[in-house]
Amino acid sequence: MGKVNFEVHTKEEVYFVFKVILGILGYVSIFFLIVLALATKSALALIPIAFYTVAIVLYIILQMGLLTGYLKGNAVKVGNKQFPDIHEIVLKQCRALEMEKIPDVYILQSGGFLNAFATSFFGSNYVVIYSDILEEAYDNNKDTVEFVIGHELGHIKRNHMTKSVLFFPSFFVPFFNRAYSRACEYTCDNIGAALNPKGAHTGLLVLASGKRLWSRVDSKAFIEQEITEYGFWSWFAEKWSTHPKLTKRIKRFQNHYVKPAMATVEIPVVKEIGTDHSAYLPK
Repeated sequence: MGKVNFEVHTKEEVYFVFKVILGILGYVSIFFLIVLALATKSALALIPIAFYTVAIVLYIILQMGLLTGYLKGNAVKVGNKQFPDIHEIVLKQCRALEMEKIPDVYILQSGGFLNAFATSFFGSNYVVIYSDILEEAYDNNKDTVEFVIGHELGHIKRNHMTKSVLFFPSFFVPFFNRAYSRACEYTCDNIGAALNPKGAHTGLLVLASGKRLWSRVDSKAFIEQEITEYGFWSWFAEKWSTHPKLTKRIKRFQNHYVKPAMATVEIPVVKEIGTDHSAYLPK
């Protein structure tokens, strides 16, 4: 696989500009508050602020440290000896995305949850794939797994985690960072689809209905729920979420979808044989 081109969602680019502006304004405001406190000899007022700031930072570091530590001792690290076929997918996609540093990939048992996520900690990048998603690769649905992995690599490629940390003051604007996150998800869907177009639609269907039922879902009817099931709470739930509705995400890739053929069972037809019941006995 050669280099792939992907489309960055327009809203991600627009929201990121506002994120930078809000971040800079936030830092400038903090700086002037410190200067003002020192100038008015009320520096003692900064102690509680500094204390809670340090406490929050340490808490975040602790949580991330515990997560990575848990992965290293409880999740299965993908490599040449562990799931080499998955490792090859990661290497192939990293080359296509021109990523110089290969992230550590772990498989985590999650009690049936179908998901995956990417994260960073002190310069190291991690991709975690829940085991139930990975089972799709061994149920003749490798395209889905390639899309999911490509989506998570997209977060690392686009430095989404780093950008969020650098411009953290924007978190104080209600709903803004959730909107930015949703735009980033659209971009990563584009990246996953660029790496495997066939897996985009099916991968999102798996997230919607599960690894066993996805092939039985009427995709068109599910997309129509965006209209038939629309209302205030549906709208508000999306605005509160970091991810767009699956109905919207799947609709963007409906042209890539080819519904798999369903297995059929042939029932033998028994001819009329009168009273000769021996015909039913095993041969």
